[in-house]
Amino acid sequence: MTNALQKIRETALELPETEERPSHGQPTFFVAGKQFAQFRDNHHGDGKIVVCVRVSSLDEQAMLLEADPQTYSKPAYMPTWLSISVAGDSVDWDHVYDRIATSWELAAPRRLLEAGGR
Repeated sequence: MTNALQKIRETALELPETEERPSHGQPTFFVAGKQFAQFRDNHHGDGKIVVCVRVSSLDEQAMLLEADPQTYSKPAYMPTWLSISVAGDSVDWDHVYDRIATSWELAAPRRLLEAGGR
């Protein structure tokens, strides 16, 4: 298991009512049955180590892709998601953790958000 996966796993599983299970062979994190993060290591031979997270809109996705193409990419098969590179020593882990938590908020049911969320 990579160090990046361990960091992502710890962050995701700290969020309320989160579970991890494989989806399409990838470690994937769910809240109330809805995916909010997926770890991918060389998915379909793309050579990338990323965490895929939800975004609020295609506009947000496009803005981030344009702003930092070294960090962000479009994940295959997930049209309104964003991949964040978690390879190398220059990863801003606080940013990655925040994006995972934001993705959780986008997937979590209203009752969890009303209870205070994260």
